[in-house]
Amino acid sequence: MSDENEKKPENDPQLAGKIKDSARQIWLAGLGAYTKAEEDAGKFFERLVNEGEQLESKTRGVVEKQLKSVEHRVEDVREKATGTWDRLEHMFDQRVSGALRRLGIHRREEIDALERRIEALEAELHRLRSDAGDDSEE
Repeated sequence: MSDENEKKPENDPQLAGKIKDSARQIWLAGLGAYTKAEEDAGKFFERLVNEGEQLESKTRGVVEKQLKSVEHRVEDVREKATGTWDRLEHMFDQRVSGALRRLGIHRREEIDALERRIEALEAELHRLRSDAGDDSEE
C-alpha cells in the first residue's frame, strides 16, 4: 500500500517542484505582461492625445468657418425679419389711421394742433377785449 501512495502524483516531490516552478513562471509572466501593458498604455495614451490635438487643430478651422457662415445667415434672417416687421407695423398704422378717420376720430397730432389754435384764438380774444376796454375808458 505504501508503494501505491508513493506512485500517486500528489506525493511525487519532483512533480510538486515542477508545478511550483510553473506557477512562479506564470506569475512572473503575468507581472511582465502587466508592466508591458502599463508602458504601452502610457505610450498609447500619449499617441491618442497627439492625434487628438492634430485633429482638433484641423477641425477648428472648419468649425469656425461653419460658425461664421451660420452667424452670417442668422444676421441676414434677422435683417429680413426686422424689415418685414417694420413694413407690417407701417401698414397697420396706416389702416388704423384710415379707420379712425372714417369713424370721425382725429389723430393725436390733429387734436394737439386744434388745441394750439384754440389757445391762440383765446389769447387774441383776450387781447381784443383788453384793447376794447382801454378804448372805452378814454
